[in-house]
Amino acid sequence: MTTLIPAWEDGALRAIEKLEVHRRGLRHKAISVFVMRDDAVLLQRRALGKYHTPGLWANTCCTHPHWDEEPGDCARRRLEEELGIRGLDLEYRDRIEYRADVGGGLIEHEVVDLYTAEAPSDLRIAPDPDEVMATEWVPLEALRARIQEAPQAYTPWLRIYLTDHAARIFPDRMHQAAE
Repeated sequence: MTTLIPAWEDGALRAIEKLEVHRRGLRHKAISVFVMRDDAVLLQRRALGKYHTPGLWANTCCTHPHWDEEPGDCARRRLEEELGIRGLDLEYRDRIEYRADVGGGLIEHEVVDLYTAEAPSDLRIAPDPDEVMATEWVPLEALRARIQEAPQAYTPWLRIYLTDHAARIFPDRMHQAAE
């Protein structure tokens, strides 16, 4: 199945096939979601069948919107498709841009709309095994330590988010951790 995503080519935003976007390293739209419960973030381990970064740990959900899909709608859609999560109130945090080699000759050059959501203690999670092979709730400070100890186990974008953008994604939690 061909998936078209919004990417910039020659200065214009166009609908371009997803794999082609990554082969060429074109700048493109994306979303990332961090579902939180107290001080812990819900991580997903990407399924082994994923076309890049299989088996690596990532934030709760990350994907590319369809051509004419609003970022918030995309975030809600993929939370449900990947993890079976419904009904959370998403809070828009910021837009960031990064570029990272994700292996296999593929580049992520993303303009990312970032969202967080607070999860109830009884949140139902039902991962799609084609997308997600495992989930885990990890306290933010423990996650930072784990990434420092074994960066190769985590997606490049998760490492970038926590290294360069944590204060923008988790402003309340970063303040609490500093106290």
